[in-house]
Amino acid sequence: MTTTLLSAIILYRKIKSAILSSYYSSPLPLGTLGWPFIGETIEFISSALSHRPESFMDKRRRMYGKVFKSHIFGSATIISTDAEVSRIILQSDAKTFVPSYPKSLTELMGKSSILLISGSLQRRIHGLMGSFFKSSNLKAQITRDMHKYLLESTAKWTEDCPVYIQDETKNIAFQVLVKALIGLDPGHQMDLLKKQFQEFIGGLMSLPINLPGSQLYRSLQAKKKMVKMIHRIIQEKRTRSNIPVVPNDVADVLISDTSEQLTDDLIAENMIDLMIPGEDSVPVLMTLAIRYLSDCPAALQQLSDENLKLKKLKEKLGHTLSWSDYLSLPFTQTVITETLRMGNVIIGVMRKATKDVEIKGYCIPKGWCVLAYFRSVHLDDDLYDFPYQFNPWRWQDKEMSFCNFTPFGGGQRLCPGLDLARLETSIFLHHFVTQFRWVAEDDSIINFPTVRMKRRMPIWVKRRRDP
Repeated sequence: MTTTLLSAIILYRKIKSAILSSYYSSPLPLGTLGWPFIGETIEFISSALSHRPESFMDKRRRMYGKVFKSHIFGSATIISTDAEVSRIILQSDAKTFVPSYPKSLTELMGKSSILLISGSLQRRIHGLMGSFFKSSNLKAQITRDMHKYLLESTAKWTEDCPVYIQDETKNIAFQVLVKALIGLDPGHQMDLLKKQFQEFIGGLMSLPINLPGSQLYRSLQAKKKMVKMIHRIIQEKRTRSNIPVVPNDVADVLISDTSEQLTDDLIAENMIDLMIPGEDSVPVLMTLAIRYLSDCPAALQQLSDENLKLKKLKEKLGHTLSWSDYLSLPFTQTVITETLRMGNVIIGVMRKATKDVEIKGYCIPKGWCVLAYFRSVHLDDDLYDFPYQFNPWRWQDKEMSFCNFTPFGGGQRLCPGLDLARLETSIFLHHFVTQFRWVAEDDSIINFPTVRMKRRMPIWVKRRRDP
């Protein structure tokens, strides 16, 4: 019976693959769609939970090449671990590819999320936010806020108990980002918002079951409470007598837009979606930098020397550090770049083809998903020497080619906050290495469903006594 079943499944795979290949003018990439219904999802998740999440990709790259077909999370999918193919996918417009995410995430985000919408509205919102995020006024504000929250946080650290870096960075980054988004300062409202946000984010990769008691249901209820809170903030902004000439936050930017498309509901929901980097991306980037530096004394020494030199110079001149000072530190930037390459806070992006698409001689059929998997590109030994070795010096004589290095995505959906992520991490590293020495406890990186430290990165700190 078992032999018969296996034979039937193998025959099913061969027939389905042959039918698909004969239907399209260009060949489909090699690969297998796996088991009926579940495809290769179980093996994909099993690899993602291991210490080498790219092993699923590596195995198929050896068998089929850098572009191959599979079936994961309920969808037939073309997976790209090829830098050039991924670049073309990222650069394509909505006439070719649209965002595609798991059902639970789509339901939580809502149809008006900037992560899901396409066309002129997406470009409008993205452009408004991108311009604001690049403004010197916002960078100066974020620099002041980072100083304030870092001082408040580090003042509580003691030498007789461990500091959990992941927790500390999440608290700091969330407060900084919420202030930049809706102008909310730390306090009772911030605490309520953070509590609801923790419940909300728990459902991003949950089972798509919206029933009372389920994680998705609780997350949706938490989002409703957050939307209501942000609605009140937007209304207060609309009714104030003194409208700022220069916007103070993203909400100011969006409500000042003359387009009738930007409703209060759309603004409120997108403010919540934009809080995700304050919970995941930026604090994890800071935490991973400390993890890698802890294991690389030479890089830590050079980073410390560079930052201590700048600190002493500014103290001698009687000047405070500006945002441009932090971004001007060359070795600090290479440390951040190398952390982005190795850490892969964003492992890839998923799109869905709106029509048959041909890339490098391969066909991506209409309706199929495509996964541009950044992690495999960033750890490709054809592109990087000793890719699993933390080596910031590799960036001192290497261009950050968009094709081979895409930690923030690319194209029309390039993360608008990429400069702010670098700025916040630069400030954090500066304050950390100029004020403390530390010893890190053993910890490991978890890569699925999001990147994080298993034990929240515990370290033992000692305040520097440098003259």
